[in-house]
Amino acid sequence: MKKNNRAKKILIIDFGSQYTQLIARRVRELGVFSEISNHKQVKKVNAEELFGIILSGGPLNVYEDKKINFNKKILNLKVPILGLCFGHQLISRHYGGKVITAKNREFGLATIKKKLNSKLTKKFFDNHKHRNVWMSHADHVTKLPKGFKGVASTKGSKFTIIENDAIKRYGVQFHPEVTHTEKGILLLKNFIFDICKSKKNWSTDHQKKTLIKDVQNQVGDKKIICALSGGVDSSVVAQLLNKAVGKQLHCIFVNTGLLRLHEEKQVVNTFKKKLKMNLIYVNAADEFLKKLKNITEPEKKRKIIGNLFIKIFEHYAKKLKNVKFLAQGTLYPDLIESKSVTGSQTSKIKSHHNVGGLPKKMKLELCEPLRLLFKDEVRKLGIKLNLSKEIISRHPFPGPGLAIRMPGKVSKDKIEILKQADNIFISELKKEKLYDKIWQAYAALLPVKTVGVMGDNRTYEYICLLRAITSQDGMTADFFDFPKNFIQNVSNKIINNIRGINRVVYDVTSKPPSTIELE
Repeated sequence: MKKNNRAKKILIIDFGSQYTQLIARRVRELGVFSEISNHKQVKKVNAEELFGIILSGGPLNVYEDKKINFNKKILNLKVPILGLCFGHQLISRHYGGKVITAKNREFGLATIKKKLNSKLTKKFFDNHKHRNVWMSHADHVTKLPKGFKGVASTKGSKFTIIENDAIKRYGVQFHPEVTHTEKGILLLKNFIFDICKSKKNWSTDHQKKTLIKDVQNQVGDKKIICALSGGVDSSVVAQLLNKAVGKQLHCIFVNTGLLRLHEEKQVVNTFKKKLKMNLIYVNAADEFLKKLKNITEPEKKRKIIGNLFIKIFEHYAKKLKNVKFLAQGTLYPDLIESKSVTGSQTSKIKSHHNVGGLPKKMKLELCEPLRLLFKDEVRKLGIKLNLSKEIISRHPFPGPGLAIRMPGKVSKDKIEILKQADNIFISELKKEKLYDKIWQAYAALLPVKTVGVMGDNRTYEYICLLRAITSQDGMTADFFDFPKNFIQNVSNKIINNIRGINRVVYDVTSKPPSTIELE
């Protein structure tokens, strides 16, 4: 890809919406490069680098000027701008419209009705001039700015879609980026191509070539080390670096003892024997178990595992001379959940041991080639890099491993029980051809024992929780609806084959309100 073509993008300005990352994904799915910037950080923007701008939703009120702290000169740039929800209200107020708190808030599905034709809504409405959309707002526009027209409305919001085509300013009160909005992608497509005149410059092939080039430019002729876990992210990073710099790459695989059943053997066989990479294997299972003794608080577990991992990694990295870079499989959602890549008001949900955990004394420069990619993009990239489907299709696995899938104390016996239970669950998913239909599935061991009866004997053993979710990007998720006999079959196999478990339950909670992992 030509460098100047890559620079051209749709800029998404984030005002703290939970859906901002979805906007970026939708734009990329349409084949156009997109980037997210926090509204507080966007001071200067070069219009020549932009196809257009999208303003996200958010929890703020448009009159909270001190909190918004947004460079409103950006709204005067000669590029098309689309405001979504809060962004729609921001555009309205900026150009002289009126926004107030609605008497009746709109949350969830709402039906909008077409009033005027618009480039933005070409082929968007049905034959009855209606469309169901996803609303999430308490404020609404009650007076249009001068020069603007009302394109569509709902019962609760007179100006649901607005436009000033002369200056290419558009606003929609709903969220076209979420799947609940019918034909939402079409509306975004109309904006990106018909209004912004964007050129396609984002595909898996382009990503592969650009990322290899980026790594080569960053690393040069220096050595780089990679923390390899065997999961999708670190595997793709390792293979990307292998293609980019070859033998300059040294992978370090630390077996924490908290991996899935036989995972350490699979990693060594794949990367050292098949792909012929420089791989250092470290079995540190006993060290991790010792450090986690009697630790029950989830965040403390994560910190202990992360810190010890870095300490061991650092020890072996020092044995390699002239290393200048450390590669990590950090993804966009990792940054968002940990500290928000854009600096927005997004809450820190939990820490990730591969985000911001590099000790300053290592004096290594971070190389995170996947940091702006979502999981589905990483999988597609892995296929282009000739990694096996078995590796690429693996469900996400947390850095802290099984430690956060057993609330309460971590012990060797519990780890072994959990490994066996998880293996049975995953094996049955693959056997019934359900594995690839699920975003993530796992078994967890709850810190509760219950009474059971096996034969004529009383048992007092752990509860095994099964979790399987569907998702597009891990930011939101719903539980997978299994046939009843599948769960019964898995439950029977776990209880009959694993001493220590006498009860199996299935988690039917979505995200939000829960997270995908238990801790």
